[in-house]
Amino acid sequence: MEMLYFTVAAIFLYLGSDWILNQVENRRGARFEHRSLIFFAIILVLSLALFNLVQHFQPATGPSAPVADVPTEQGIESPQQ
Repeated sequence: MEMLYFTVAAIFLYLGSDWILNQVENRRGARFEHRSLIFFAIILVLSLALFNLVQHFQPATGPSAPVADVPTEQGIESPQQ
């Protein structure tokens, strides 16, 4: 299900960035020379904002397992100097 959320988010980001860029170019009256760089900047800002928003609304998870519960290899002695 998580893959579906990421796919929908990617589609939203792409379409939103394209729409914003087209609106700016329409108001300007001409295409930008380095259109791909401007598109990248727009999608970067939108993706950072979206993932920050998702992280804000994501429920907090509990603490991870304590380090003491991690199994260790027995019988191997460390070299002494």
